[in-house]
Amino acid sequence: MKGVSTPSQEDYLEAIWRLTQKKGYARVSDIAEALHISQASVSKMIRKLKEEGWLEVERYRGLSLTSKGHAKGQLLLARHQTLERFLGHLAITDPAVVHHDVEGIEHHFSTETLKKLSDLVTFIDQNPEWWKKFINRSSLIP
Repeated sequence: MKGVSTPSQEDYLEAIWRLTQKKGYARVSDIAEALHISQASVSKMIRKLKEEGWLEVERYRGLSLTSKGHAKGQLLLARHQTLERFLGHLAITDPAVVHHDVEGIEHHFSTETLKKLSDLVTFIDQNPEWWKKFINRSSLIP
């Protein structure tokens, strides 16, 4: 089985993971709505993800993630949330900007870089005074 190799595949797995956590399953129409794309496009990607072992498809019941897909979806969501938290620490608060920026950069981090960024975000969360001092001395925040 291949690994998830494209940003598009990762976006689908993340969306499916979110939907299955909320509803217990995901339907093509739910995924299309979440990703703002056509149901035909979703159906094509579903076939690919199923062939690669990320999804189980039950006719008339929806989609669910395999254990491999579940683990990957959870990792993708954690990556997304880490980037959102980091941008929040930079005082980027406009939801449209945060969404645009996270979607633009989330697929371009190595596992090592993401781990270090996650550690930094956790450190900032645990040491807000340090971060405020840093922000006040830097030009990050106008």
